[in-house]
Amino acid sequence: MTVSITDDFDLQAIADSGQCFRWDPIPGGMRILHGKECLLVRPVGKNRYDFSCTEDAFERIWAPYLDLAADYAAIRARIDPEKDPFLAAACAHQAGIRILRQDPWEMLISFIISQNRNIPAIRNSIAKLCEAAGEQRRDEEGNTYFTFPAPEAVAALSGEAMDRCRLGYRDRYVRSAAEKAADGSIDFTALSGASDEELLKQLLAIYGVGVKVASCVMLFGFHRVNAFPVDVWIRRVLEEHYPRGYPREEYAPYNGIYQQYLFAEIRSGRK
Repeated sequence: MTVSITDDFDLQAIADSGQCFRWDPIPGGMRILHGKECLLVRPVGKNRYDFSCTEDAFERIWAPYLDLAADYAAIRARIDPEKDPFLAAACAHQAGIRILRQDPWEMLISFIISQNRNIPAIRNSIAKLCEAAGEQRRDEEGNTYFTFPAPEAVAALSGEAMDRCRLGYRDRYVRSAAEKAADGSIDFTALSGASDEELLKQLLAIYGVGVKVASCVMLFGFHRVNAFPVDVWIRRVLEEHYPRGYPREEYAPYNGIYQQYLFAEIRSGRK
């Protein structure tokens, strides 16, 4: 089906933003894996895209996942270039990024795996985990992909199979999270209804989860768009551009969205 998207939407910018690890380029577009779902997207004209799904699937799955109901242009327009020239420039240069509404379980495991690693290594380990414990399927064009595995499937992996995923020391964190998600000790439905403060507290109680990982899971898995993960790139932003402090209260409730613009901008190397 053909979809018209007039608000900010850039497939490559989202794929490169560090929030998703199962977006893959295809000729003329992008293949997007989300849980057990697969979508092929290709631009077909200004603000028009071909989506390889039915209208029903678009409305139920993909429009929410891509957060298409939100007005990102309006969120960017809140920043005064006189008061905050760096963030204003980041908003302009990085327009097209959206915060995806991803699965909390997938994000918990993905960001546990992400610790102290670059994006290619993260993607590689997640792909191997999906291949080891996910379901093999074919997309609309006949190409193979693997779904993101359920907690029970990850918990059941042998030590040897886990080793093949190249998780390093993170394997014990992944196994523990899988076991607790499988037996209900980690209840994602209950967590979804928690306040930001309680959600952060509960995520930090998970073995192997620190503040940075918890903040990423809040932002990308629970769509708490005021969460503000701080990694080495954002720490550099804060040191170079906000020596007197970053105005989080002023930019609430969209600090997580602004964080994505800042993250992409500092990584671009643009001065």
